[in-house]
Amino acid sequence: MDRRKFILSAAGTVLSMAAGDYSQAEVRMSPQQIKSGVALVKGQKRSVAISRALDMLGVNPVAGLKVLIKPNFNTADPFPASTHNDTLGLLIEKLRNMGAGELTIGERCGPPDTADVIREKGIDLLCKEYGVKLVNFEELPESQWKHIKPEQSHWQDGFAVARPILDAECVVTTCCLKTHRYGGVFTMSLKLSVGITHKKNMGELHGSTRNMRKMIAEINQVYEPSLILLDGMEVFTDGGPMSGELKRADVILAGTDRIAIDAVGLAVLKELGANRHIMQTRIFDQEQIARAVELGLGVSRPENIEFLTDDTPSKRYAEKLQGILLQG
Repeated sequence: MDRRKFILSAAGTVLSMAAGDYSQAEVRMSPQQIKSGVALVKGQKRSVAISRALDMLGVNPVAGLKVLIKPNFNTADPFPASTHNDTLGLLIEKLRNMGAGELTIGERCGPPDTADVIREKGIDLLCKEYGVKLVNFEELPESQWKHIKPEQSHWQDGFAVARPILDAECVVTTCCLKTHRYGGVFTMSLKLSVGITHKKNMGELHGSTRNMRKMIAEINQVYEPSLILLDGMEVFTDGGPMSGELKRADVILAGTDRIAIDAVGLAVLKELGANRHIMQTRIFDQEQIARAVELGLGVSRPENIEFLTDDTPSKRYAEKLQGILLQG
């Protein structure tokens, strides 16, 4: 439970006890009542914005823990096709300052070979520079994959998940903000989880044009990131995920709720003007979002997203995005 959820829950308990109804002290708040904070920094350099956004959340789930960082290395194409190396370096430094223990970057790319992407992006050199471990999920032996078949799933026989994700003491994810021309519609924090599955599962995912977005959401049932960082300095408003129509958003988002992060990201795309799949569909009607809501993976409605800002430009932009969220 994050700081804000704790405050809300505690407030409800105090009111119940004040009314003499001690039996309600352990009652959890309904999903409709819980708010999720999304920290937003607008118009600042990454070196400033990333640290500020994470600080505004007011939580530190990484202190003293081994942390696995899951980036977006779908291909080696330049940002926003893949995580910017500067973002990764700044995130590593911030997690260290927050008291994180051993840090590991873990990823499975595709369609290209993961080892090739790591080399082309210089991630192996980055890991040496920062003293971070690197796990190429694609090179894991069969024993390091766990087959999971969720009870409620559109996957025919489930999917395999990299055990380093499942065994991690703490997972921190960092995603880009972009559209996806091959059926996903958009790629942010929910779709980032495709990279924790085995490459052999990709045929079913990409072959299921009817259920792909729901299947993406269903992968997210198997783990829960402790922190999410979205780099929206530049975005694809059409095309993607490797290349597309490039626009500047100059925004960094941070949170702990994948639905809230993706919903705000969709509001950013709507504010910039994106393709018809984004502009003509209400945010919480997007299939990735709608299925994630059904599975209880985060906030269930836009009213429960609370923006956290610390300067006037960020506050004004957040107010604009809030209006878009409420309008849909």
